[in-house]
Amino acid sequence: MRYLVDNFDEIAGYARTHVYLALLPLLLGLAIAIPAGALAHRARWLRRVTTTVASIAYTIPSLALFVILPPLLGIGVIDPLNVVIALTIYSVALLVTAVPTALDSVPADTLDAADAIGFTPLRRVLTVDFPLALPVFVANLRVVAVTNISMVTVGALIGVGGLGKLFTQGYQRDYPDEIVAGIIVVLVLALIVDRVLYLLGRLATPWLKGRAA
Repeated sequence: MRYLVDNFDEIAGYARTHVYLALLPLLLGLAIAIPAGALAHRARWLRRVTTTVASIAYTIPSLALFVILPPLLGIGVIDPLNVVIALTIYSVALLVTAVPTALDSVPADTLDAADAIGFTPLRRVLTVDFPLALPVFVANLRVVAVTNISMVTVGALIGVGGLGKLFTQGYQRDYPDEIVAGIIVVLVLALIVDRVLYLLGRLATPWLKGRAA
């Protein structure tokens, strides 16, 4: 803890970079996965394809992906964009399968009732399907967000900033206090992001008030 206090400003800078590298891919992943997942939910064959592709993408080791992407995209290995793109791929891989699963949780009789009173497909998706699927989807989103925060630390191995630098520097200097400080801050960030997403999910689903996380 002494190291954390004495180097607070430096660690805060690493933490800001870390949050950026973790949450930007999450937002990009949402923008891609929500429409793709909604389409997959409506077409069984497409769901099988997306599940297979997502499973393959997620099994690629993160360090290998950090090395493979730069020559393919024409960017530098230590370019932060390298980490952003890699984590976006992982985010999409997890979220594109979470969307159909969340939509599956919506009761069939509720959907039938919406159709019976004349909801158009778009209106039903926006006002019935997605709102009722939010609790399941947010639970998956929280897992992806925390996973991203953890995986950003691997970027330090290729020279990209973030709290992972505390691990590599601590190892190189044989200074365990620096490594412990990194672990503590990563855990705190993960807990904060998880709670924020949980609270946002609760605000978006007021009818679930009173249920536990």
